[in-house]
Amino acid sequence: MNLLILVIIFTAVGGVLSVMAASVFLLLQDNHRDYILPHGISFAIGALLAVAFWGLIPQAFEEVKPEQFQSLSGTILAGVLGFFVLEKLLIWRHCHYGCCEAHGDDEQENEHDHKHSHHSHAHKSAGTLIILGDGIHNFVDGILIAAAFLTDVKLGIVTSFAVAAHEIPQEVGDFAILLHSGYSRNKAFFYNLLTSLTTVLGGVTAYFLLGNLHDSLPYFLALAASSFIYIAVADLIPSLHKKTDMKTSLQQIALIVAGVLLICSLHSIAHNVEMAGQGIPLSRNS
Repeated sequence: MNLLILVIIFTAVGGVLSVMAASVFLLLQDNHRDYILPHGISFAIGALLAVAFWGLIPQAFEEVKPEQFQSLSGTILAGVLGFFVLEKLLIWRHCHYGCCEAHGDDEQENEHDHKHSHHSHAHKSAGTLIILGDGIHNFVDGILIAAAFLTDVKLGIVTSFAVAAHEIPQEVGDFAILLHSGYSRNKAFFYNLLTSLTTVLGGVTAYFLLGNLHDSLPYFLALAASSFIYIAVADLIPSLHKKTDMKTSLQQIALIVAGVLLICSLHSIAHNVEMAGQGIPLSRNS
């Protein structure tokens, strides 16, 4: 079979399969999903931070020379600041055309409505950012799958299933974030499925331009990592501080740790499977 067709099929498997598996979360009854959703936010925080610090950032630094470490670190910093500015613009846009028009005769009531709308739009912007960040991340996954296929077909197949496996818990977290941001189940599924297709785009792009993408790949990884760090720290963690009782706090900590441990475990398993399939790590610097 033509190698390009294999890349398209298995990048689709690596991206779409994880979304389809995670979408089982959306099939739960409303009362069950509403009960699980706050816990899902805690889990998503751990998953996003683990993907960034355990997966994307180390891999990015493996792909560059020591003299490029500072520029790569600067990319992560610029990404965090850039996502802050982007979220500000998203909130400003929503407020400028929506909640800021709420002011009228009853100033106190409208001020309360304005603040409520502002928080609502802040949650909505978190959903927009997770879609953007996940799209970048999936694009990079597609590049890695295509690189594996160009090395060895068996390694490419193994890598695509490894990507799908470690993406599932993160996609569950993404669904939780989108629902928390006010998206309906249908819209959450549609946008998550849409971003999963950037895996195919990354694979096809890498198939034709892998040599040219090699130097920029670490910076894609850094930008994806910065988006996940920003979302977890700036948007999700503050929402956990609304409940300060001991029981809820301990549950939040436990679920964050669970998200970290699961992603780290799956990442280690996927890495070991890749090494077993080829005898060497996927990194092209090895």
